[in-house]
Amino acid sequence: MSSNSTQAVLDDLDSDVSNSDLSPDQHHPNQADPTYRLNQENMSGDTVSILDGSTFLVCDRRGDIEAGADQPHGLFFRDTRFLSLWRLTLDGAALTVLSTDDVDYFSSQFFLVPVTGSIYRNPCLSVIRQRSIGDGLHEDLVVLNHLPDAISVELRVDADADFADIFEVKDALVKSGERSTHVRKDALVLRYQRGEFFRETRIVPSVEAQIDAGGLSFSVRLAPHGQWQTCIDVVPNADHQVREKHRHGSMHSPVPNMRESLDDWIAQAPVLRSSWDPLCHIYDRSLVDLAALRFYTDVMPDVSLPAAGLPWFMALFGRDSLLTSYQTLPFTPELAVTTLRVLARCQGESVDGFRDEEPGKIMHELRVGELTTFGERPQGPSFGSADATPLFLILLEETERWTGDVALVKELEAGARAAIDWIDNYGDRDGDGYVEYQTSNPETGLENMCWKDSPNSIMFADGSPSKLPRATCEIQGYVYDAKCRTARLARDVWADPTWAAKLLDEAAELKRRFNEDFWISELGFFALALDGDKRRVDSLTSNIGQLLWSGIVDDDRAQSVVDHLMSERLFSGWGIRTMAEGESCYNPIEYHNGTVWPHDNSFIVAGLRRYGYADEAARLSFAVLEAATHFNWRLPEAFAGYPRQLTGVPVEYPTASSPQAWSTGAPLLLLRTILGLEPGDDGPTTDPVLPIGIESLHLEGVLARSNARSGDASH
Repeated sequence: MSSNSTQAVLDDLDSDVSNSDLSPDQHHPNQADPTYRLNQENMSGDTVSILDGSTFLVCDRRGDIEAGADQPHGLFFRDTRFLSLWRLTLDGAALTVLSTDDVDYFSSQFFLVPVTGSIYRNPCLSVIRQRSIGDGLHEDLVVLNHLPDAISVELRVDADADFADIFEVKDALVKSGERSTHVRKDALVLRYQRGEFFRETRIVPSVEAQIDAGGLSFSVRLAPHGQWQTCIDVVPNADHQVREKHRHGSMHSPVPNMRESLDDWIAQAPVLRSSWDPLCHIYDRSLVDLAALRFYTDVMPDVSLPAAGLPWFMALFGRDSLLTSYQTLPFTPELAVTTLRVLARCQGESVDGFRDEEPGKIMHELRVGELTTFGERPQGPSFGSADATPLFLILLEETERWTGDVALVKELEAGARAAIDWIDNYGDRDGDGYVEYQTSNPETGLENMCWKDSPNSIMFADGSPSKLPRATCEIQGYVYDAKCRTARLARDVWADPTWAAKLLDEAAELKRRFNEDFWISELGFFALALDGDKRRVDSLTSNIGQLLWSGIVDDDRAQSVVDHLMSERLFSGWGIRTMAEGESCYNPIEYHNGTVWPHDNSFIVAGLRRYGYADEAARLSFAVLEAATHFNWRLPEAFAGYPRQLTGVPVEYPTASSPQAWSTGAPLLLLRTILGLEPGDDGPTTDPVLPIGIESLHLEGVLARSNARSGDASH
């Protein structure tokens, strides 16, 4: 559908939309509708998760935590599990769940009843668990008597903590330190010690309880139609620093208050209105999930940036934070600013093979748990990505384009120059002009340092493995784009026209050589990679779509790339598959060899639009957004690549993170692209080409280059 047959308006905050042609059921997507809150069934139908910053909790639908090999249950804080058992029983029996309700991303409620043993007998008691997390756990327990007679019951909470490091949970490793249990009159204290490494879980009830080494028991006497209540605080102690955010009766008002409340966060974002109602829900879900994924690092403890995803990736990942920040820049620019500053402070300074660190390289992953503390894992931080460094430069320039924050660019000039030096001197391992990767730490380092980082992701079409070191195609595109963008900053901000000209010459030469060396003329698409023997890895994958985003594709080859992307082999009907159907390694439920990744598709859409394929971009955007309607408005990390005509619905990938940062950011980049939304000196500009199915789209309050919201100079 062309822009001539659609309506799209970009208004400032002061614009009057009361006469909009939207239907009456269109609404402000930022209203406090609980159906938009964090979807708790984000790992399986029996799993509930809530999170706040570096704290997250995974339990079953009764609210119980029973960690096991098949369930990553627990209360996690700073990469350590502080509760591995948290089980509620009434008179020695487990309760059954009526419903589970998420109040906010950091709080939830569980409505429970005793098992009666017969469908003809109704429960006479109800139990309500109200739970909030934030540097710990606060749980309110309420027992209601529905009988006209008094009744006595025994309420029991079994508790334990294995203090497993996040890597021990994932890999089922045995701990090295000593655990101990301390029963006090008013608290149960669980401890773990290994040398100077100390962790403690303090469990404190608000009413008298019988406390033993296995948990807490309450003897409850309920009056006729009476009610009994207690609250329990679970306070994790890391490095002897006791933390508490919630207190009794404060479920909706954390103590101290969140550094930025959810309402404030959403109020600052642009307001979306659309004739296609699901888009409002998807948009608001993205904003809420972005708020949920904000966390604070020790590097800059007063500002937040996006964690990668729940449950395994609630930590700083360079690539993930950079791409998410890019996707969300016009909507939540503060994430980009913080991400750039934090990653600049963690930038590589020396050569360290254990961590794959090199001078100027942008880090990959930062953990603060036991195994990284003792140097048994390299993530303290690790530098196992070859793409984060050029992505850092891309985000820096894009942030200046949107915010006009010249001071930030000047502040990070040294980091940007170091990043370019890494690309030229360390990233290009053999001097051929391409960035290759190969870990220096085969035991714990990543084999693939691109975004498709599973071991089997860079394979030839016949299924044979490629040889290291590898130069994947999209990383060369990132380098091309990074040098073009850095050249503009060198010329316009750092007053270094000589370096700017040099960077542009290098980018032009890279583009020329890339289109010769990576192009497979007999197949009509670019190689996935050049392997260690400089052979073209000839699998047809989604990576060619990200080449369009970077701009490295020669114009006369773009049509062939687009034809392949939109073919049935790659386009499932819900999105572009990571690998084309028919390739030897294709599997619709293989992590990087056939699934559909929403974030990947969002950058492919941006690439299609960059090369003038606006109708294809609109079609692909709508397919991905339609998929979100089948996942309770949230796009998961990945979903299966089955053909749409076969399944009728997108099929969930079994271990996909949800929420996951760059999938959460995907709808925002899709929205920007179909609107043709770009920054300008006098405010944002639009060139909308909307999909069939969306007749009108209104976005109000988009960021302007003055670093203020359009139409709201006071913000």
